[in-house]
Amino acid sequence: MRLRHALLRAARDVLYDVSLAIVFVVLFVAFVAQAFRVEGPSMMPLLENGERIIVYKLGYRLGPIQRGDVVVFWAPLDPSVSYIKRVVGLPGDRLVVRRGALFVNGEAVREPYLLARFRDDEDLGPLDVRPGQYFVMGDHRNGSNDSRSWGDVPARYIYGKAVWRFWPFRRMGRIG
Repeated sequence: MRLRHALLRAARDVLYDVSLAIVFVVLFVAFVAQAFRVEGPSMMPLLENGERIIVYKLGYRLGPIQRGDVVVFWAPLDPSVSYIKRVVGLPGDRLVVRRGALFVNGEAVREPYLLARFRDDEDLGPLDVRPGQYFVMGDHRNGSNDSRSWGDVPARYIYGKAVWRFWPFRRMGRIG
């Protein structure tokens, strides 16, 4: 009889611990961070197809989205799909692209992450980023489906910032 009570108590304790762990993981993924798989070449050379990253979701609840942030968001034309791109335009900004060079509010933007072979020579704008919206572009400009195709991204669609690459191991590290 004692053995049975001891086993039941142990089973109850294990069930309690497992339940707590599951609740913690669900809350962590819902509000703090989650893993994300990069699909496609649009963020090369920073991120390559198939890489796995950590998306920090809590950050934008605590601070503003900034120009240059690499963000993960639901696609404006199909919110069942997530994209990853770089924020190049903030609400109220005026954007112009001339021969592949980005200008924000009349100032040339220094983009050291943009390799010459990934730059396109398209012209765009001027475009005004609407309040509560962001303009995003891939770092592989001549191979990216981004705001140039479908317009601004509503702030509520942006759910996190790419912060850490964990796969492949040889490229593990902070995403800047």
